[in-house]
Amino acid sequence: MIVVELVKNELLKHSDSAKVVAYKKFFQVSPGGYGEGDDFIGVTVPDQRSVSKKFYGEISLREIELLLNEPIHEFRLTAVFMLVKKYQKFKEKELREEVVNIYLKNIDRINNWDLVDSSAHLILGPHLFNEDTGLLYEFAQSKSLWIQRIAIITTLFFIRNHFFQDTLKIAEILINHKHDLIHKAVGWMLREVGNKDYNVEFEFLQRHYKKMPRTMLRYAIEKFPEEIRQGFLKGSI
Repeated sequence: MIVVELVKNELLKHSDSAKVVAYKKFFQVSPGGYGEGDDFIGVTVPDQRSVSKKFYGEISLREIELLLNEPIHEFRLTAVFMLVKKYQKFKEKELREEVVNIYLKNIDRINNWDLVDSSAHLILGPHLFNEDTGLLYEFAQSKSLWIQRIAIITTLFFIRNHFFQDTLKIAEILINHKHDLIHKAVGWMLREVGNKDYNVEFEFLQRHYKKMPRTMLRYAIEKFPEEIRQGFLKGSI
């Protein structure tokens, strides 16, 4: 039996039909929801991480790609976990680039916020750091909600390395976005900037906060001193 089938069988052992209804509601799979059409088998994230840890060493990149193209959400998220582990374990540039190529080739399968948030900054982040980041600006202009989220979440790696320019520029591109999943992502990344350099985030918000969606602003100022936080919320900064 090929390894990808072993992975799927192992995940099925952890499935819980009682969790399926809750997961489908949480990830909004109903018509018109952001996760419309996605399917679940009810496996918890800790169990998926455990399975990925068990098999990532022996599964091939080709088999991970097959798993990434499965309709079951947990199969895809486990594939993402294993792809990240492969990237982190590989030391050779050529092997890391293979991981990146698979990620980009199948980027339409990174199609929910948990898949994005578990991978973008861990694969594309180190790949693009100190390199041409033009791809992220293309992603920010995409019509795909998930690709746009990848654009901003990728920069978390940059932020953690004290480089904020791409985060702020992409935030400006996405500042008038209509979806709250982008509002939350941008606000989160701005807050991460502030965790590294309060003044950089404060100065950015001074220029832009009055046109920000409320959710984005709330996420961005979550850790500010209460007096300053209220000043932003009341528009008096």
